Amino acid sequence: MNRTRSQDPRLAALEGKAESDWAEAIHQLRLLIADEPLNVAAYRTLAKVLARAEKALETARQLRTTVHTMDHELMRVSNAIGAGDLETAENILRERLIQRPADVNALLLMARFAKALAYHRESEGLLALAVELAPEFVPARLELAAELQRQNRPVEALHELEGLLEMEPNNGAALTIKASALSRAARYDESIQLYEELIQRAPRDATLWTGYGHALKTIGRFTDGERAMRNAIEIAPSSGVAWWNLSNLKLTRFSRNDLLAMENALQQPGLSTEDRYHLHFAVGKAMEDSGEYASAFRHYEQANDLRKQSLDYDPNDVTREVDDQIGIFGEEFFRARKGWGYPSSEPIFVVGMTRAGSTLIEQILASHSAIEGTMELPDVAVIAREAGRGETGFLQRLEKFDPEDFRSMGEQYLRRTRVHRIERKPLFIDKMPLNWFLVPFIQLILPNAKIIDARRNPMACGFSNFRQHFTLGQPFSYDLEWFGRYYRDYVRLMSHVDRVLPGRVHRVIHEQLILNPDEQVRSMLDYLELPFEEACLRFYESKRAVKTPSSEQVRQPLNLSGLEHWRNFEQWLGPLRRALGSVAELYPQVPVFAA
Repeated sequence: MNRTRSQDPRLAALEGKAESDWAEAIHQLRLLIADEPLNVAAYRTLAKVLARAEKALETARQLRTTVHTMDHELMRVSNAIGAGDLETAENILRERLIQRPADVNALLLMARFAKALAYHRESEGLLALAVELAPEFVPARLELAAELQRQNRPVEALHELEGLLEMEPNNGAALTIKASALSRAARYDESIQLYEELIQRAPRDATLWTGYGHALKTIGRFTDGERAMRNAIEIAPSSGVAWWNLSNLKLTRFSRNDLLAMENALQQPGLSTEDRYHLHFAVGKAMEDSGEYASAFRHYEQANDLRKQSLDYDPNDVTREVDDQIGIFGEEFFRARKGWGYPSSEPIFVVGMTRAGSTLIEQILASHSAIEGTMELPDVAVIAREAGRGETGFLQRLEKFDPEDFRSMGEQYLRRTRVHRIERKPLFIDKMPLNWFLVPFIQLILPNAKIIDARRNPMACGFSNFRQHFTLGQPFSYDLEWFGRYYRDYVRLMSHVDRVLPGRVHRVIHEQLILNPDEQVRSMLDYLELPFEEACLRFYESKRAVKTPSSEQVRQPLNLSGLEHWRNFEQWLGPLRRALGSVAELYPQVPVFAA
């Protein structure tokens, strides 16, 4: 029996209780929502019980009167969220939704409240519920599409946008999200065409020019991409996002005038925090390119300090979760489940740290006639999250699953990722680096999939992350100590996997790949049980789209210039080295961790 989507047992019990005592069930559900105002399933259950209690007409009438209007009380909530007064917003919304769980405007505002707290999963659920209750409610559908796009789930975003654009075909916000989603879904020609149409309508929209430039860069049109980015800057000279996107074209060299323009932008009154940290990252890149390393590091430091302000991250959480995985996923655990899962050998997972060479590995392997490169796919994490729903935790639930559960999840992964396999080659790459955390889970659902661990000198990798702004995720990268601890936990879990599943993971040391590509490429292909092809060594000739910040570098032959570049900043990297400890001292060897 597949239990991966099982209901919260508290809600199931209260729904059952409504059969005999609906008043008490409603009372208990409202108490539950008062304690857990972002519990989407509780709102759905309460609405269902209210309807069952012969209040369906009231609920339907309430829905009709709130879809297109927002009363004074909800306007107050909207203003409170905009002003950062989240306490007022929560107090009003909690009481409103306890009484009227099908009020879609209130659900929309609760989703915005959740997003303001960085509870993106809960925000998505609230938006999905609002759309489920009122499919014609455009604001909720638009924000749901934007949230799915933010989570790198472009196919789902496009599905939401399709319904929205049927109702409002000229909705500019929806069309802008669609252009970006098409690009992320590897439909580049459609994306670029739509951007060009939108730019014709709104030639002074800097956001459109930035997205257009990014799409052009992805398919290798770097000159056109830079021109588009500079158009965005001409329109919005203080836009940190535009300057950062230009700097993120790694081959772009800033002029002295560019640097003066960015420094002037930093002095503008009223500059948002987002623009400010993007500008600091971009100025740091300009300083670094000109050899002014002390000034560059100061700007990187200021950028990261500003970026950290919006993060709710505790490195202890990752350490505890790695401890739990090591405690549960032992040799006996896997031995008892041998032969479980979906038997496909089509996926190749490239895991590891961000900025550790995973894009290079993908580019090399995707040059083979049997392998298709896709993108950083979120699907394993989504399936794991679904598996963890319920009263008990993710790991504890996995212990209770049967063979069919794991097989079903593996099959679901192949089904979900099929849309990204445009070329239909026998094998495909899922290059989501942070799937290192889910390697034991991958083993359970796809025991025949290949896993390649891309590993880079932790000092070089740490600095490379520190100087990079990521559109989504990677909170550990904005503090040198955080990164050191995260890298150490990554090495610790992968070392455990090597012990309990020897030979399961193939490790590629970045420096060895650069210094001896022929040997390392052949070793990877041997692990993948594929014949050697010369095209893998001429990966830089490939015309395939590359979406990551390394897109320019992987279109050039290998060179040694970047291996030791981090040493220009070594004197300021003490917190990173101390947090790494023996992991940095022994690299590429691995210290012995206590079992």
